[in-house]
Amino acid sequence: MKDQKKAVWLALGAVACWSTVATAFKLSLNYFSPAQLLWVATLTAVILLLLLLAVQGRLSELLQTFKQRPAFFLLAGLMNPTLYYLVLFQAYDRLPAQQAQTLNYTWAITLTLLAVPFLGQTIRRQDWIAILLGYTGAMVIATRGDLLSLQFDDPLGVALALISTFIWAGYWILNTRNQSDPLISISLSFVLALPMITLATAILSDFQMHSWQGWVGAIYVGVFEMAIAFMLWLMAMRYAENTARISNLIFISPFASLILLRFLVGEQIYPATLVGLVMIVAALLIQQLKKSA
Repeated sequence: MKDQKKAVWLALGAVACWSTVATAFKLSLNYFSPAQLLWVATLTAVILLLLLLAVQGRLSELLQTFKQRPAFFLLAGLMNPTLYYLVLFQAYDRLPAQQAQTLNYTWAITLTLLAVPFLGQTIRRQDWIAILLGYTGAMVIATRGDLLSLQFDDPLGVALALISTFIWAGYWILNTRNQSDPLISISLSFVLALPMITLATAILSDFQMHSWQGWVGAIYVGVFEMAIAFMLWLMAMRYAENTARISNLIFISPFASLILLRFLVGEQIYPATLVGLVMIVAALLIQQLKKSA
């Protein structure tokens, strides 16, 4: 049954979760390495998702669904959460959170580019405008407004933030061929990713995680970024009478996140970050315009 008011409240709940995670990433990385943060967050998300499926009496669907397409779900788990968050957390570890977060918002523009070779889609004129505007905004952020110099505070950090957008966009392109239940699919991705992330943590870091602050932050990320936000958003889409209006609420998140980063992390928000963010959001809104007759 459709209920637009309920859909809006659910979507706002998801947006509220996503608005806090950049702060949680940055604070947690003061105590845990990127791999350690990902391992604890993924373990937390797996436990929460499995509990939800157990309450619904649907645990048996995991194995049934996996048997239908094992290679697909293994690849999905490798892309998200394994590679995506390993790369993204490395970017957050190297860059101010405001830069890593805002650069990551260009993933929808990256998706437009990847959809051409992988989905056979064409790029409209307004898409080209959005691509130019969005990536110019990214450059404004990465250079702190000094575009002509092309000097980056941390070129590798900027590269990692942008690479994460290709992994995320690729994950969603992969899922265009997935007809399985969304909750079962995301649960499978996280369950299958956990051994991969455990191995990555053993190779890239260690399991010496003694800081309670790191545990609190990582568990928070697992609960609110990886589990609850997804479930709230999924429910919002199911109740929505108009999905476009719900989808536009996501644009609240980066601005709210900057406020939290300023007051909780203590980051000075650069004017270039605000200018670049406005350009990226404008680009994403241009992409949503319907094709003119």
